[in-house]
Amino acid sequence: MDDTQSVATLFDSTTSKIQQLQQAFAELERHSAISLNLKWKELEEHFHGLEKSLKTRFDELEDQEKEYVTEVTEAQQMLEKQETAVVAKELASLERLQEKRDAALSVLFDKHGTSSLEPVVKGVNNSMTDLILKENSGVGAAKSGMEDVCPAEKGSVCIEQPTELMKLCEEMDAQGLHKFISDNHKNVISIREEIPVALKRAANPFSLVLDSLKGFYAGEILSSDGKKDVSLLGLRRTCLMLMESLEQLLADGVPDSLFDNQRLTSDIKEKAKVIAKEWKPKLDQLDIEASSGNSLEAHAFLQLLATFDIDSQFDQDEICKLIPAVTRRRQTVNLCRSLGLSHKMPGLIEVLLNSGRKIEAVNLAYAFKLTEQFPPVPLLKAYLKEAKKVSQVKAGSMSPGVQNEMNERELSALKAVIKCIEEHKLEEQYPVDPLQKRILLLEKAKADKRRAAEAAKPQTKRPRANGSSYPRINIMPDKSFHRSPFERYPYAYDRQYVYAAETHHPTPMGSAPYTIPRTHSTFYGNVHQVQYQTAYLY
Repeated sequence: MDDTQSVATLFDSTTSKIQQLQQAFAELERHSAISLNLKWKELEEHFHGLEKSLKTRFDELEDQEKEYVTEVTEAQQMLEKQETAVVAKELASLERLQEKRDAALSVLFDKHGTSSLEPVVKGVNNSMTDLILKENSGVGAAKSGMEDVCPAEKGSVCIEQPTELMKLCEEMDAQGLHKFISDNHKNVISIREEIPVALKRAANPFSLVLDSLKGFYAGEILSSDGKKDVSLLGLRRTCLMLMESLEQLLADGVPDSLFDNQRLTSDIKEKAKVIAKEWKPKLDQLDIEASSGNSLEAHAFLQLLATFDIDSQFDQDEICKLIPAVTRRRQTVNLCRSLGLSHKMPGLIEVLLNSGRKIEAVNLAYAFKLTEQFPPVPLLKAYLKEAKKVSQVKAGSMSPGVQNEMNERELSALKAVIKCIEEHKLEEQYPVDPLQKRILLLEKAKADKRRAAEAAKPQTKRPRANGSSYPRINIMPDKSFHRSPFERYPYAYDRQYVYAAETHHPTPMGSAPYTIPRTHSTFYGNVHQVQYQTAYLY
């Protein structure tokens, strides 16, 4: 409206402007030595024509604006009427539903009495109660509805037979819980999904998980003869999984539905603090570099602090020093956030870069949105350049075995970088075609060396099936000084046999494995030792 008023004001001042222009034109004619072809009358007609056309257009725009305002007002009034009608229909539907619910309840109370309905109604929300009550009253539609809703409703109590895992949690049997998970480790994926629901049935899930941590440091994973204690490793992984499941139970909003005796109390926190203080000295001797970012013990300690909310009892800098020992684990990012270490990430990424672990640094930079401070592409290129430089500089002074190892490291580095590029969608900034060609070249060279080594191995004579060797037989008599080929090799099996070289096909670009094979048993979990740094998806 302000613009319209300003335009109208300008139209009102047009007449005075034309008069001023007329005076200026007359003054110009008096002082001009040359007669002007234009007359003032022509100019005046031209300006009046412009004024008239502009005013006509302005009037049209004003009319259109009024029509638009009218239409908007009518549309708003129509929407308000429709909204009022919808609200009225909803209220009417709710009233009818409440009447049906009250009628169903009265029928059930008359038929079964109050005591028989308590186990059904207890712990179930209003919508679930409606479905269960209608099912008991013989309404088939409600029965099918309950079957659809119950499995998907997190935290709600379903009428079902308790599983073995649920029974163990109800009995607060930590030792039996360990045995059950160990005996069924092949089904660990389904067990991991069921544990949060089963823990809710425990009298106190925090106390149960805390009891399960006994024996975590009952021995050493590696014995004196270098063999792994599989049972102890499985126990530690079970402890870690239980703590993660308990934290998941809290993250899903279930704490609001826990009873007072199921909540995390100060007494349980004190017990968890005692356990953490027992574990901490054992981690002081941990070799961060040797752990390759996959330390199970460091992860369990950090998870203990996060699950039982006792991280404030420990120095934050000391906690942060343990993060490089778990950077290749998928839970690292959530752990750092739970422990309040997000502001420490720039310094932690610097530590990883200084130790040559650029892949993990790039993953953390993406997880905490620090890619502007730590550009990923230059870091990945520097990582590959360093790996290639080491393998080339030492190639002349290394034995063939060590040289093969260095080539394997470069190959692993290339695959890790390609995986990182694909995970973070950096193909436009860093094309992977040259890297894949380099992988094919290294794998071809490795296959050629293997074939050459197999061909150079001396082969012994093959004995007969009965254990006797083939005798040397002279087929022709010795009649001349120069013996024929048959005399030089009297029997065909006397010649040295060389096995045909094995055919190796280079790995296709798209099927190159990007991770190093696991070196431990497939009990469960995501930890495996590596000989070189590989990428991990956070």
